[in-house]
Amino acid sequence: MNQRPFAIVTGASSGIGFELARQCAQHGYDLLIAADEASIENAAAELRQMGSQVDAVEADLATLSGVDALVAATKGRLVDALLANAGHGLGKAFLDQPFEEIRHVIDTNVTGTIYLIQQVGREMRARHKGRILITGSIAGYIPGTFQAVYNGTKAFIDSFSYALRNELKDSGVTVTCLMPGATETEFFERANMTDTSVGQGSKDDPADVAKAGFDAMLNGDADVVTGWKNKLQTTMASVTPNEVLAEMHRKQAEPQKK
Repeated sequence: MNQRPFAIVTGASSGIGFELARQCAQHGYDLLIAADEASIENAAAELRQMGSQVDAVEADLATLSGVDALVAATKGRLVDALLANAGHGLGKAFLDQPFEEIRHVIDTNVTGTIYLIQQVGREMRARHKGRILITGSIAGYIPGTFQAVYNGTKAFIDSFSYALRNELKDSGVTVTCLMPGATETEFFERANMTDTSVGQGSKDDPADVAKAGFDAMLNGDADVVTGWKNKLQTTMASVTPNEVLAEMHRKQAEPQKK
């Protein structure tokens, strides 16, 4: 019987997700990692070099069938930690965005995420043991002008994580929300936001973000906002009118005129 702890990490082909998986491997976890691109196999190969058993699933976690395929890949092994990191953004003006892309953001960031958490979380609750780390965002504090749908999904996820944590407070299962700011990943390219101030500005190191999130998960903390600038931003957001925040976000996310 395998005595090593077992973790699922989604969105693990690169960026914060890959670094979260690396943290798990460094701390002795075996891994099941997932992403919606073939490069997840390259990530798995690199993580295996750290001595962990690593299985990879290429699946679209915006779909229930994709989540079901991921859960099936556990082959009944008990999950000690679920790091629900899969998500993507979408820039430009809401009325100019193709609705199928809008729907995919919502289904990835919200529907697929909470479906996976429910599937894994029920088993954790039944045995009174488990850790759940959900990647939210400081974007959830701010009306996301030119990134309206993404920020809305992160507002949902941030709120959901606190509610779920409270529901599970006496269960032996902890829920932690990782809330990064702009991070040096492929996010801005995929979101078509390289022509924005935030897309071109300085960003946090995904390895630092992942370590902060992983440590907070192990500690059973409710949340962690990474980086002092992001901490300051969330504090200011709580006392700043939404119209002002929306205008501030415009300056960061509006496509630059050519």
